Amino acid sequence: MASSSTAASSSAAAAAYPRAPFSLRRRPGLLALLFVFLCFISFQVVIHVPSARSAVSQWLFSGHQGEHQRPKNCPGCGNSQDVGSADKTIAYTDQYGRIKLFKVTARELASSSIWENPWLPRDSQPIARTVHAEYHHQEAAEDLLLANGLETTNLSSAETLATKSVDPIKLKRQVFRRRRKERRVQELLQVDKKVELEMRNAAINSSRNFDNKVRGSYNIWRPEFRLTNTDSTLRLMKDQIIMAKLYATIAISQKEPDMYALLMKCIKESQTAIGDALIDSELDSSALERAKAMGHVLSSARDVLYSSSEVSRKLRVMLQSTELDIDAVKKQNSFLVQHAAKTVPMPLHCLHMQLTTDYYFRDGVTKEHFHDAALKEEENKAKLEDRSLYHYAIFSDNVLAASVVVRSTVTNANEPEKHVFHIVTDRLNFAAMKMWFIAHPPQLATVHVENIDNFKWLNSSYCSVLRQLESARLKEYYFKAHDPSSLSDGNENLKYRNPKYLSMLNHLRFYMPEIHPKLEKILFLDDDIVVQKDLTPLWDIDLKGMVNGAVETCKESFHRFDTYLNFSHPKISENFDPRACGWAFGMNIFDLKEWRKRNITGIYHYWQDLNEDRKLWKLGTLPPGLITFYNLTYPLNRTWHVLGLGYDPAVDIAEIDNAAVVHYNGNYKPWLDLAISKYNPYWSKHVHLDSSHVQHCYASKQ
Repeated sequence: MASSSTAASSSAAAAAYPRAPFSLRRRPGLLALLFVFLCFISFQVVIHVPSARSAVSQWLFSGHQGEHQRPKNCPGCGNSQDVGSADKTIAYTDQYGRIKLFKVTARELASSSIWENPWLPRDSQPIARTVHAEYHHQEAAEDLLLANGLETTNLSSAETLATKSVDPIKLKRQVFRRRRKERRVQELLQVDKKVELEMRNAAINSSRNFDNKVRGSYNIWRPEFRLTNTDSTLRLMKDQIIMAKLYATIAISQKEPDMYALLMKCIKESQTAIGDALIDSELDSSALERAKAMGHVLSSARDVLYSSSEVSRKLRVMLQSTELDIDAVKKQNSFLVQHAAKTVPMPLHCLHMQLTTDYYFRDGVTKEHFHDAALKEEENKAKLEDRSLYHYAIFSDNVLAASVVVRSTVTNANEPEKHVFHIVTDRLNFAAMKMWFIAHPPQLATVHVENIDNFKWLNSSYCSVLRQLESARLKEYYFKAHDPSSLSDGNENLKYRNPKYLSMLNHLRFYMPEIHPKLEKILFLDDDIVVQKDLTPLWDIDLKGMVNGAVETCKESFHRFDTYLNFSHPKISENFDPRACGWAFGMNIFDLKEWRKRNITGIYHYWQDLNEDRKLWKLGTLPPGLITFYNLTYPLNRTWHVLGLGYDPAVDIAEIDNAAVVHYNGNYKPWLDLAISKYNPYWSKHVHLDSSHVQHCYASKQ
């Protein structure tokens, strides 16, 4: 009975208190997971709760002591002799809240540092000593940083002992700033009153003259940088006029007289508003209103008259007509430029006439000049064939140009007494050229003027080019209007009609040994060059057996043989390379000894005879020069000879200033009104402005 009752009571208890489904002891994995969770919560508390973080730091600081019950053995708490053998592990948290440890030895600590007792309350620590120690620690850290040059890999004692972490670079900058300030204070204390007053006055003057404008900054939104030279409105109005003319022609064909009259009225008003304007600021004040009114009229005309096929046809007609007008203007411009280039300016003609008159009608002063010149010429006669001197060849009919060449060369020569100039001119200008150098002889240098008519060996039987120049066929090529090179036939090679191509002076450069039979080296100079440096080093250049020393002009595909010669002709294509580099006449050093040895003049005659019908090349001296001196030209440094001042406004000024010779090759000669103005000073500074003839002739021009 008792057992049954006991069983009943136990079953009732089991029903009231059901047994747990499982036991923790039987689930070790769950227990480990719970332990990890608690550790994570503890770690987060240490990181984010300052008091907990401090307590952990103190525990780690004193953990290696072994017994917490004996604080008297810790450094700083009892005897100070224990400090020398102390090794401490320091814990700190970085800016991300991570706990980090590092070890510090007592030897690394500054002598002024103190130990803080972790077992005393914070408010009972020696605050004054800590502040004092921190100050001395900072000085020690500064000295340490300066001594070590910031090349430490471990944390320094300065970082260890500082109450606040300091960036070493920032600390070094502060040290430099403080010491610079101290030096500046000492300098100012030593300055006397006089110097201080001068400094003060200089500062006052500097502040008065100070320009507070911001230089070098650019902003399209700033008013001063708004583009005032635009032509957008001008181009819009011109486009409107074109479309208005187009619709006007369509209006006539579709019998719309009112629309035609309205369009023509707007065209006239727009043209009046435009006038001679080149940019928007030059337009009439009513231009914008005219453009708006024209826009409305064009919109109406489009609604009434627009037909795509008709508009496209009319536009093609207008485009073709405009292209024809452009071609005509280009031809006219080419003709006028060539005409201006070959025309002798009035002041230059006046100068020649004045000098010629003085040469033939000699007054007392002129006779005295002639007497002195005759004596000097007799003295210098031996110099004309002296091979130890520096000889120049100039062929020119322009007195002013030749004088600039001679004067610029002598001005820049180191030894002007050793320079001899051989000038050859024609019969028409011989008197003027001779008179100029009689009245204005260059200092120390020798000038010898000759007349080309005195060269008896120069005749048509010997010189093929002279025979060609005298032929009726060539004269017809130049002067007949129906010739293909004439303006009416639209040929672009109008430059070949320049009279210089009919002058034998232009071809004398191929007869150097005949003109100077006793010389071995000579420098040829064109009359449109200016010398800027001493040219005597050219005589010392070894030409490596070549005859001609010249500066090459080829750049990529420009100025190569195929530019000047007709390679469709078999005689040219079989003997020359079309990619061979061209070079320049204007400043050429010739080895006359090698010239005679290789019979250069004979080569020139051979090719000139083959080109009598001008099938190999057009007129001029450069193409036959390229042929004659083919594989016989030694390339000089480009700084000896800079070209392009007579046609190219974009020549580098630095190249010009560094050049020994600058060349005004092209139509825009410096003595013409066509000249490029920015290049004029290089030439005009060598003009003899003190000459009474120059003053008289050029004053009348003004």
